[in-house]
Amino acid sequence: MLELDRISFSVDEDGQEKDIIEDISLTIPDNKLVVITGPNGGGKSTMARLIAGIEKPISGRILFNGTDITQMSITDRAKMGIGFAFQQPVRFKGLQVLDLIRLATGRQITVAEACKYLSAVGLCARDYIDREVNASLSGGELKRIEIATILAKGSSLSIFDEPEAGIDLWSFQNLIEVFENMRRSIRGSSILIISHQERILNIADEIVVLRDGKIAAQGPREEILPTLIGTTSMMPACGKADPGAPKSETETGKGEQQA
Repeated sequence: MLELDRISFSVDEDGQEKDIIEDISLTIPDNKLVVITGPNGGGKSTMARLIAGIEKPISGRILFNGTDITQMSITDRAKMGIGFAFQQPVRFKGLQVLDLIRLATGRQITVAEACKYLSAVGLCARDYIDREVNASLSGGELKRIEIATILAKGSSLSIFDEPEAGIDLWSFQNLIEVFENMRRSIRGSSILIISHQERILNIADEIVVLRDGKIAAQGPREEILPTLIGTTSMMPACGKADPGAPKSETETGKGEQQA
């Protein structure tokens, strides 16, 4: 279980302190899929980076399974069972996909085992297993490979920052199935997803809405989702998404018809 206890975070902007996260308390229980959504600039990605250890809060505590991890490094958090998938995956020149998956599992798994994780995210394993994780891969390919490493790791808490970015429509549906399978197959785990996508919100157990660095709403999907359809909370970041990325139902007009 993850607990945020009165977490705050700010940055220096032109000599003035700007609050990004303000005094947030939040619990992510085990065996739950939680989606954090909200307007652009509300602090969603910052929240994910604070949990992963990429950023450190200026006040408050972060507890994971009862242990205070507030000042722990990314590596130490990963060893405790926290996995993080970046919004823009990192490239590793000279490192093959097979090596990356083996690093995620922490053991010398066979090629056949590694291929299972690639197949799970809609990639033809034989075409990718020996590829370098470099600029020859598209953003969508890198995104799916990174998600495959999260699957391989089998983290107690898996965090995904806008996993739909750069993913085509067919792969997006496959991605939804990956998340649902993760929830069923990794015992005692929880999944935290940062997303604007209605189809991802539709598989959430709980939805948290962040606005201006504060929790504007939180509760079961059935309670929160109807209040979001057709609002700016469901719109993707302007100019940030890949042109080939799937559009939200609000963009296609479906959300307006349902509202």
